[in-house]
Amino acid sequence: MVPLSCCMVGPSNIKENIIVKSKPIWIKIGKLFLDITEIYIPAIAFSLLFIAFLIQVFFRYFLVPLTWPLEFTLMMFIWTTLFGACYAMRDDTHVRFTLIYDNSSPKVKFWMRIIGNLMLLISFIIAFIPTYNWVIFMSFKKSNVLKVPMNIVFFPYIVFMIIIMGRIAYNLYIDVRKLPRGKT
Repeated sequence: MVPLSCCMVGPSNIKENIIVKSKPIWIKIGKLFLDITEIYIPAIAFSLLFIAFLIQVFFRYFLVPLTWPLEFTLMMFIWTTLFGACYAMRDDTHVRFTLIYDNSSPKVKFWMRIIGNLMLLISFIIAFIPTYNWVIFMSFKKSNVLKVPMNIVFFPYIVFMIIIMGRIAYNLYIDVRKLPRGKT
């Protein structure tokens, strides 16, 4: 006869019988960084953009026009679009023109993905150093009204490039891994 305690499924038995594998700390930190960069910063930037826009409209029509909201909304627009584009790539919801791709065979689609991702990755790699140098160079210039250094305004483009290169490289890695097995 089997003892009743070994057949009982309760919270204590489940915890003892299931081996919980936790992710390494660097993966958790990387995911947190990506969440902050791709979700929270664009949401906060868009909220601030919207509030500044409302302030601008109110002051323009009811009091005296302000100059800082226009400059601030432009800065927040840059941050929102670049970091939001990173999330669109993550969520695979970015705009694509797929007329030819959709009407191709799976093998042709596979090679189109590899060639397209490779071309994009090479382009981003070639453009990265000149872009980085330009953003750093812009530290001498400050915005006209808020006096924010322009390298801070344009720094999200560097982060955007790094994240997009990582995502493209990962997509390329996934496709290339299927290559030797013939899973095209």
